[in-house]
Amino acid sequence: MTPIRIRIGRGGRGRLSARILVSQLVILALTGAIGFLLFAFAQRSALDRTYEGRAVALAQTTAADPQIRRAMADGDGTDVVQHVAERIRRASGARYVVVIDLHGIRHSHPIPQLVGEPVTEPVVARDGRTHVGTDQGATGRSANGKAPLYGPAGELVGEVSVGIPEHDVLGELWRELPTFAVYATIATALGCAAAYLLARRLKRITFGLELEEIAGLLQDREAMLHGIREGVLAFDPDGRITVVNDEARRLLGLGTALGSTLDEVLPDGRLRRALDGTLTGTDISVLTDEHCLAVNRMPVTLRGRELGAVVTVRDRTELVGLLRELDSVRGLTDALRAQQHEFTNRMHTLAGLLDIGAYDDAYEVAVESAGAGQALTESVRRRIGNPLMVGLVVAKTTVAAERGVRVELDEDSALGEDPPQLRRLLTIVGNLLDNAIDAAGDGPPPAGGRAVRLTLDGDGDGDGTTVRVADTGPGIPPGAHESIFEDGWSTRPDRGTARRGLGLALVHRLVSRHGGTITVSEGPGAVFTVRLPDLAVPQRESRRESQGDIQGERVTKALPVGGESR
Repeated sequence: MTPIRIRIGRGGRGRLSARILVSQLVILALTGAIGFLLFAFAQRSALDRTYEGRAVALAQTTAADPQIRRAMADGDGTDVVQHVAERIRRASGARYVVVIDLHGIRHSHPIPQLVGEPVTEPVVARDGRTHVGTDQGATGRSANGKAPLYGPAGELVGEVSVGIPEHDVLGELWRELPTFAVYATIATALGCAAAYLLARRLKRITFGLELEEIAGLLQDREAMLHGIREGVLAFDPDGRITVVNDEARRLLGLGTALGSTLDEVLPDGRLRRALDGTLTGTDISVLTDEHCLAVNRMPVTLRGRELGAVVTVRDRTELVGLLRELDSVRGLTDALRAQQHEFTNRMHTLAGLLDIGAYDDAYEVAVESAGAGQALTESVRRRIGNPLMVGLVVAKTTVAAERGVRVELDEDSALGEDPPQLRRLLTIVGNLLDNAIDAAGDGPPPAGGRAVRLTLDGDGDGDGTTVRVADTGPGIPPGAHESIFEDGWSTRPDRGTARRGLGLALVHRLVSRHGGTITVSEGPGAVFTVRLPDLAVPQRESRRESQGDIQGERVTKALPVGGESR
């Protein structure tokens, strides 16, 4: 089967990729700016902590100076304290080094006028621990560290407060930010390159379609799939169902099938083999319990790449029914034409006998002609009490006779007026008789002539009903006694109106569904034996079976039942 090849234009080239690229650039720029600001704040906080640690270390160093410790312990060394503190401040680059006694009085300060003045905040070093923070003092904003000051004897005599100027922290920050800016620029460039490649890949995956075109195609696809009266399924390369429309669900009895494989939603059989591609060909006929389907599977490729397959399923029940009726009408027309020809010959014979005055011979010919059909009907009625089955057997006998085939009703046949499962019996007997008549009518006649022998055994004694049909045809090929009951199996070509290979499948489904058995002999002269029990259909299945019987009537009428398996 020729695979479907998809060709898609490249109208509007570049629009989708441009939009994606611009969007990615905007996102990268925003995230880069946000990241830069977050880094700046984080780095500022880290630098604050670093400089606060340096301020504490410097305060501890100052508090450990022996001159300051002795002067503060003696209480009269303000000049010494100011001199040493300023020396340390200038050497370390601190903004201030302030020595405070326990009363809050400054003994050193970069501004000499503030020496001897009290501080506004309490002396926090009384607890004997260091403290850090940010100080907005007389000299400006600074990273501050405070350490307790002990005298030579180890007694607490005050605290040392050291501040490092804010501009030192900001200067360090500005020196580090360019390095991060370089990293951010490189990351943005890499992101732009990745965005460009992603846009190209998306463009390739969408076959050059723009977003609006993809949305339009999706809407058109949904409208088409759910609006047509033909089942459609699509499979990905792994065999999973990706598309299934409402008609396919109805015809195949599928529930939630999307994402599943055929093994998960359908039992093994001809239907599944037709859907998964095991069976090849066009218009593969498949018989289900309710429909006669035509299945076609087509692989889908795009630019040499396998995308899966599309399967279409058509309901041919009504169509095949019309073809079956046409085929039946043709057969009846041929039979009536032959009977008319025979009746005309008899009338000519009768007229000739009357012309020559052979009235006794003419009377015998007239009686014989009038009684031939009635004798056949009475012979069948003696063994079969149901008028529907009598009419079926007589009609099939008449049609077979025009084809040179003799239909014989076995002497041991017995069927009551109201046999159980009558509708199914009529379907089974009609299919098997047509099949046997076609088989017996083919090829050269055997020594005993072409014949079909029918046996019906079901007198209502509760043992079930047995149908046996034997013919003088070529029989079933060796090893084919199982496959002949698969829909589509046949050794005969189509007759041009109705498909072959479905009648025996219908009989097999009907018999199996109602607890019966069907067997067939191999070799020349096939013998089909069907056994149907008299048991009633279980209550829990009654609704389904009643619906199946209604559909079964449609399928039965639609199926060509003559010689399906030969």
